[in-house]
This record gives sequence, structure tokens and C-alpha cells, in this order.
Amino acid sequence: MWTANGWAERFALPFSIDATGYDQTPDEVAAVRASADILAGYFEDVNTRTISYLRSLADRDLDRVIDNSFVPAVTLGVRLMSVLADELQHAGQAALVRGSMLRDDEL
Repeated sequence: MWTANGWAERFALPFSIDATGYDQTPDEVAAVRASADILAGYFEDVNTRTISYLRSLADRDLDRVIDNSFVPAVTLGVRLMSVLADELQHAGQAALVRGSMLRDDEL
């Protein structure tokens, strides 16, 4: 998704297009800047594609093995739950940051 529809170019981050954020330094993380419009647009695009993909799945698809490098092998259903858990953690982190930036009269 990151490279689709020109999102990597629109964000214009000072990293390689395949950078994932792992092993980046605090200074590199601090260099990440994006407008609310860019973030909202990216969210909408990802959300639309995600819903379309999930709706295309049948129950049997969830049992399909997609990664044999683990024991037991990882199925699509397990991976989707892993992604969901990760995204919920990010949402919680964003809420924490937002809450820490509010004034007492805004709480």
C-alpha cells in the first residue's frame, strides 16, 4: 500500500522507499513530518483497500498457510489477528500521545 497511488512520494520522507521504521534512530524518527490531509488521505485509501480485501475472503481462506518459517506455520487468519493487535496498539499509543498534549480544560 505504501508504494501504491503515489503515497510514498506524497509523504516525501527522507528515507528509502522500503524503510519500515525498524532500527531507525530517534533523529530519523523526528524527521518524519506529514500534514493532516496527507495522513487522512492515506488512512482512507488503506481503509478502503483493507475492507475490500477482507470482504473478498471466504472462511476457508483463513486456514491457508502463508508463512512456513514458524512452528506451527502461520495461517492467514493468525496473521490477520496479529496485524489487528498491532494496529490496536498503535491506536492506543496515538490516543496516549493525544491525551498527553491536551490541556486540563480539554480533558
